[in-house]
Amino acid sequence: MLLPRPVHLTRDGTEPFALTTATVIAAPPELSRVEGWLRAALFPVTGLTLPSGVPQPGAIEFTLAAGLGHEAYRLAVRPGGVRIEAGDAAGAFYGAQTLRQLLPPAAFRSGAVGETDWTIAPVTIADRPRFRWRGCLIDVARHFLPKPDLLRYIDLLAAHKLNVLHLHLTDDQGWRFEVTGYPKLTEVGAWRRESPLGSRRHGLFDGRPHGGFYTQEDLREIVSYAADRFVTVVPEIELPGHSQAAIAAYPELGNLDDRLEVGTQWGVSPNVLNVEDTTLAFYRDVLDQVMEIFPGEYVCVGGDECPKAQWRESPSAQRRIRELGLRDEEELQSWFVRQFAEHLAARGRRLLGWDEIIEGGLPPGATVASWRGTYGAVVAARAGHDVVTCPFTQLYLDFRQSDRADEPIPIGNVISLRDVHAFEPVPPELTEAESSRVLGAQANLWTEHIDTPRALDYMAFPRLSAFAEVVWSPRGGDFDDFRARLRHHERRLAALGVEYRKETGPEPWQTRPDVRGWPRELAETEAEVSAWTRNIR
Repeated sequence: MLLPRPVHLTRDGTEPFALTTATVIAAPPELSRVEGWLRAALFPVTGLTLPSGVPQPGAIEFTLAAGLGHEAYRLAVRPGGVRIEAGDAAGAFYGAQTLRQLLPPAAFRSGAVGETDWTIAPVTIADRPRFRWRGCLIDVARHFLPKPDLLRYIDLLAAHKLNVLHLHLTDDQGWRFEVTGYPKLTEVGAWRRESPLGSRRHGLFDGRPHGGFYTQEDLREIVSYAADRFVTVVPEIELPGHSQAAIAAYPELGNLDDRLEVGTQWGVSPNVLNVEDTTLAFYRDVLDQVMEIFPGEYVCVGGDECPKAQWRESPSAQRRIRELGLRDEEELQSWFVRQFAEHLAARGRRLLGWDEIIEGGLPPGATVASWRGTYGAVVAARAGHDVVTCPFTQLYLDFRQSDRADEPIPIGNVISLRDVHAFEPVPPELTEAESSRVLGAQANLWTEHIDTPRALDYMAFPRLSAFAEVVWSPRGGDFDDFRARLRHHERRLAALGVEYRKETGPEPWQTRPDVRGWPRELAETEAEVSAWTRNIR
């Protein structure tokens, strides 16, 4: 019935609670925004004002309870009212989300549809998350996601008790973050002249300009909106690779004399940042503005897929290697990344990077997002670093969902709903003590082949619902039980307007017979992972 699956649930046979009589009580001041969210979510569909008041029959009462812990809650529904006890405001919010799940699916709509039965069967639920990092990456660099659509996705994450939005803001194909003092980053870097039509292996292009960016005020609004729903936005500014859009805007950041355009190819660009002091100063300025807008603990600087050919040919890069006594270009990249780890740490922040940052030596205090399998997570955790697991063969939700020929723009190996639900965030090689370094996991939505919000819905759901259960609920959930509950949850998704993939496959309008993908087998992608991680020590 509930999604995610609660830790403990009991029912009794008394009369149901009727929302029609409810008031909302939030005694501690820190719970007032949860009270406000619940009232705002339910009023448009029920027409009930749910006024504030003192405890009385028919009340929905929020209270803090010592000993429950971060994000934990207890919810008790009785004929005379609802009581949500929580360890903190986040727990109260998740209790409110569960209360909404107990109502008919119409409770997830934006306006009334004539539903009048707002009753809830008596139940007691004790619930808490398994992991503190329950994340979803949305890549807005490859295909820009307009602000209203991004705000909608924050609501969808919150409805699934996910609490991290990893926002991939820059890449070779686009720069989406307005930076004061560097106007060309958005005047030039936010726009490309065309995009590949399907997989890069086919060499086809759509001939259509694409772009967009968020102003700093847009981003402040996004961060505030997310915070009200207990979602932390983790910004990502890619360096030193995946930086062609920045180099197109400011050529002095690159290694070549030639002027580049914003990337129009998918894949890994050979054009990377140079290692000059002026480039370091440029990105410190950028990160200072990032930190001013995004108050969270983590800032991601990428560090992945940085080809070293230009550094091998660069007199400046080779001079830097000699001066610093470095072994090679891998250590040069680690030195480069470490400059920003220290800059962030001096301001009370922590660097997050993809697992390539391990290869030349991890910066102190860095957190690793392990995407090339989980080997990087094992190495980093054993070295005393926090990790987030997001292996691309299991949690890249841009990968095809079945081996059907009509899956839209099929790329990568099959990652089915069952595959996502079977994912285990903690690598089995880790001891119990080492496992404490696993903050959680993250599902990633890369958008090279996801060019509209409708396509994003199809690729995300219901696989993101399965992922939400994995990172919230106790280990070892039963897939058949999940699938049975999912049938009811799909009615909630439909009420929210989510164009999810049905179990029967894509609807005709969700297919893309005009665009060719690049389907691959799992054995092939796993072999790539093995080759890619040989440099991890």
